[in-house]
Parts: sequence; structure tokens; C-alpha cells
Amino acid sequence: MKDKGVVVTGAGGGIGAALARRFAAEGARVVVNDLDGAKAKAVADEVGGIAVPGDASGIVPRATEVLGGTVDVYCANAGLGSAGSEAAPEEVWAAAWDVNVMAHVRAAHALLPGWLERGGGRFVSTVSAAGLLTMIGAAPYSVTKHGAYAFAEWLSLTYRHRGLKVHAICPQGVRTDMLAATGSAGDIVLTPTAIEPEDVAAALFAGMAEDRFLILPHPEVAAYYEARAATPEKWLTGMNHIQRKWEATQR
Repeated sequence: MKDKGVVVTGAGGGIGAALARRFAAEGARVVVNDLDGAKAKAVADEVGGIAVPGDASGIVPRATEVLGGTVDVYCANAGLGSAGSEAAPEEVWAAAWDVNVMAHVRAAHALLPGWLERGGGRFVSTVSAAGLLTMIGAAPYSVTKHGAYAFAEWLSLTYRHRGLKVHAICPQGVRTDMLAATGSAGDIVLTPTAIEPEDVAAALFAGMAEDRFLILPHPEVAAYYEARAATPEKWLTGMNHIQRKWEATQR
């Protein structure tokens, strides 16, 4: 990563800030993006990076400019942990889709011409284990994280022979503000095995060293994913048991 140009969206705290710190520690030149300009600046000042605040969907031109014309690694980390059911307002669904999926699509659209021309680039998608499995009480989040995973997978299978490296990070609970906002559902499903944001960054770097697409900071997710595919009825029954356990806490 020495002198590589790296962009991390949603890096004002949590996983994004941990990624920014790790890339900077490895010698990269880091653009720190966040909707909250003060948070972006604080992390950028800490890591010796450059703050580019604003909507993650539109920062590629500015980030490319401040990095001297080249983005080597793009971390699509900004996300919304939208709770709710099928009855969630349409604006909640639309915002989750825009941030959790379309921001990734727009970034790839802006970056791929340059990456394919020079035969190299790295796209890191912070997905979530919810993109492989699901999350109780959070239909907009679960559905759009499935979309984020599908897009990362599509990018990898489509462009890997042209030098593009793609990584999908799929942690379960991580001790961040987003986890705190999940409330009782998170307390049941995520909090007991929650890890630190720095653990996620370490898992990514281990995966990049091996050019692995799927990054599982919680290794046990692999077994859950296998069970979901091999025995869906059993898996759904188990998840429904967790759903009923959660519903009992709401009475």
C-alpha cells in the first residue's frame, strides 16, 4: 500500500475510520469521506489524510483530483442500517437502496474506465453478514445488503481477468454506532459476538494478501452461509425461532 491512493467512504467513525487508519499505517495516501465534514476532517487529520466530505455517490472526481489523478483502492463503506418491515416508508427503502447499493454502482462506473485501461484497481465493498444471511427487524437493510453483495460478486466475475480485485467484507456485529442503533434485535443477534472495527480492518488486509473475494471477520458466518444454501428450510426455521424470541421482548 506504500503511496497508493485510497478512498474510504463513511470514514468519520466505525469501520470506515478503522480502515482509514490501517491504510494510512501501511503507507497509503488516504481520502477520508463522510457526510459529516467535521468527523471526516478529524479522522483525516489523525491519519495524515485528506478530508473530502459529502455524499459518497459523487466524490470520485474530487478524490481522484486530490490524490493526483489516481485512485488505487476504493472502499465503498458508507451505509445505512435501515430497520423496518415491508411496511417501512418508501423513502426509507429508497434511501437504503441509494446508499447501500447505488453509491457502489456509481463509484464503480466512475472508476472502472481508468482501472481497466491500466489493468488494475481494487474495489472494497463493506457489505455485512446480512448480505449473505439476513437480519431480523431490518428488511430494507437486509435486502439492500444482499444487493451490495450481488454487485460486488458481479464486478469480480466480470472484470477479474482484466486486473480488477474485489473484496466483499461481511462481518456480523461490530462495535460501532450502527450496532448501538439496532436496539433489542442487535442485542439478541449481534452484540454477543461483536468485534472491534480494527478487527474488520485486519481481516480485510489478511484477505487482500491472499486476493480473497469474501472477507469474513466472523469465520463462523461461512458455516451459516453453507447451511442457508444446503438446508434452507432448517435455516429459515432457526431464523424464525430467533424472530419469535425477539418478538417476545417487544411485548
